[in-house]
Amino acid sequence: MVSSVRAVHSSPTHDFSKEPMPSITLVEGIGVSGDAHAGTTVQHRSRVARDPSAPNLRQVHLIHGELFEHLSDEGFTVEPGSLGENITTGGIDLLELPVGTRLRIGEATVVVTGLRNPCRQIDDLQPGLMKRLVFRDDDGRVRRLAGIMGIVARGGVVRPGDAIIVELPPLPHHPLTTV
Repeated sequence: MVSSVRAVHSSPTHDFSKEPMPSITLVEGIGVSGDAHAGTTVQHRSRVARDPSAPNLRQVHLIHGELFEHLSDEGFTVEPGSLGENITTGGIDLLELPVGTRLRIGEATVVVTGLRNPCRQIDDLQPGLMKRLVFRDDDGRVRRLAGIMGIVARGGVVRPGDAIIVELPPLPHHPLTTV
């Protein structure tokens, strides 16, 4: 299966969900042009409250579109953009990528920094949804399915249908942790 962009989203305000767009522009070292989470330092409200000078490792939020199909099978209705992602992907297991993976997407390049640590607002979208996105697996490990975060290493336009080329970092690979 070819990895590609299914949808792109942005919001100029700190709303939970993001609106679908025909394209988004990624700006090197900043994030999605016009998005409330763009910036060189943290932009998420809870992180700004802790340390407003911390670097923004969450410039771009990506979710695998297959998650929405899985949630639908469990009785939830979640559309692309509903969980606040900027890029909805298809055909790529985002959660298994190591830290430092470079994703060439359209004209842009995003470097993977870690897992999204979802917040309680997810249950405001649909009650019980948080338990489907963060849980302990059969081995007792915490699993987080709400996507990955990255920083923009090369700016450019990203559109639905754009191919995604994965470039793994040099060995040893480090698994994703929350950022």
